[in-house]
Amino acid sequence: MGYPALKEEGSAACLDPRAFRDALGRFTTGVTVVTTGARGHRSGVTVNSFSSLSLDPPLILWSLARSSSSHAAFVDATHFAVHVLAEDQEPLARQFARSGIDRFAGIAVEEGPGGLPVLPDAAARFECRTLCRHWGGDHVIFVGQVEAFSLAADRRPLIFHAGAMCRLAAPAAYSANQ
Repeated sequence: MGYPALKEEGSAACLDPRAFRDALGRFTTGVTVVTTGARGHRSGVTVNSFSSLSLDPPLILWSLARSSSSHAAFVDATHFAVHVLAEDQEPLARQFARSGIDRFAGIAVEEGPGGLPVLPDAAARFECRTLCRHWGGDHVIFVGQVEAFSLAADRRPLIFHAGAMCRLAAPAAYSANQ
């Protein structure tokens, strides 16, 4: 039945990395692009580790691999913006997931507070001040205090499941009599 949860390596049992990654992929997430403008240089990455943290004060979190080429830009940044992508923005998600390119090439970018690069037309956007960073294994966890946000209630989100970007199925008609 699928992958074994543990594999033997020497005398100590350890997690099978591929099986662990596949198991994590069963949790459906949204797809975001996180941007910053540290030291006048724009940087952005596609991220699915975004989550709400607190309503009062308004806090969010996300994580970035320490091996990411954008790691230093975000560690140095005082602000960042999280863009929850809409279902028609998969090309944008793919562009910001690529390495070795100008991820902003051909993209309309607006300027937020302090020169923060913000992307238009997202399903939601959160402009944040970096509150703190925490080491988390091979990732850094960023906690941001939301200073401004926008919502496009008519934009359905792009989602990520089992290693692929997906779209939500249209909701069934709701009946109050059910």
